Amino acid sequence: MHLAQRFRDFAVREVHTNSPLYYRRALDIAEDPAVLALLARLPVEKQQPNLVLAAATVNGVNAVPYSEFRTQLIERWEAIATTALSHRTQTNEVGRAATLLPVLAGLPGPLALIEVGASAGLCLYPDRFSYRYGTTVLNPPDGESPVVLPCTVTGPVPVPTALPEVVYRAGVDLNPLDVTDRHNREWLEALVWPGQEDRKTRLRAACEIVAADPPILVTGDLNERIAELVRAAPTDSTVVVFHSAVLTYLAPEAREQFRTTVRSLPCHWISQEGTGVLPWLSGRLPPRASEEARMVVALDGVAAAFADPHGRSLDWFGPS
Repeated sequence: MHLAQRFRDFAVREVHTNSPLYYRRALDIAEDPAVLALLARLPVEKQQPNLVLAAATVNGVNAVPYSEFRTQLIERWEAIATTALSHRTQTNEVGRAATLLPVLAGLPGPLALIEVGASAGLCLYPDRFSYRYGTTVLNPPDGESPVVLPCTVTGPVPVPTALPEVVYRAGVDLNPLDVTDRHNREWLEALVWPGQEDRKTRLRAACEIVAADPPILVTGDLNERIAELVRAAPTDSTVVVFHSAVLTYLAPEAREQFRTTVRSLPCHWISQEGTGVLPWLSGRLPPRASEEARMVVALDGVAAAFADPHGRSLDWFGPS
């Protein structure tokens, strides 16, 4: 994809209604040949708008007027490029737990959760968060969590009446993040879009939950390490492998390899990926009312719902 179009698509499909500053900034970058020339020096996989903008943020490029932002960006480009090359868009959005929960809660417990592309593992704690599905309120047994996840629902969503019991939490990532490390937390916060202070607040609260009871996080390729993680899970639990916005970063053949591997293992598989990421699901989806970015929630290869990328809404079209 042409680099300028990549930023236009980011503006229109992802941040238009979510971050007015990033919307305007992405459109300005798309029309700025000098800045695009700098970005073009990066490898294609490092030209991702969210990655570049987060790298700018951690290097102190935070001016609001585009003319000043542009000057800062150019002056600090070497540092920004270094950050982009050494980091990944490991957006550990805990809000996605709200769109995963109805599927998780429908499985027999206790659950052993294994997340591929786990980042810091924040989404491995769905039983420690509070949820608001319309008038339905769900809290952990010890009361309301400091992480509260509101989610608008449509269709026959199987909203649970209680949170699942989780007895095992593990994950794999090419670069697992330790939430007790200040630099890792700063990077996670930089990936939150401007104007979304609620996301930043719950990110910080989730980090505190994880720091107090860390999961098992291993370093490596998901296709190479998923089998060992499944086999290490407690035998008296229901093993669930899940992921959100992860397979999009894999080549098509690696996605198919993962599908083949995970279906051969003694586990359930919950995927939450963009609408065009998993071709075996794409042809079975109902029409969407909007072209804004959406993810598809599926259980064991069967699509059930469209989900907002940050967990704010769940549009259920599968069986109740």
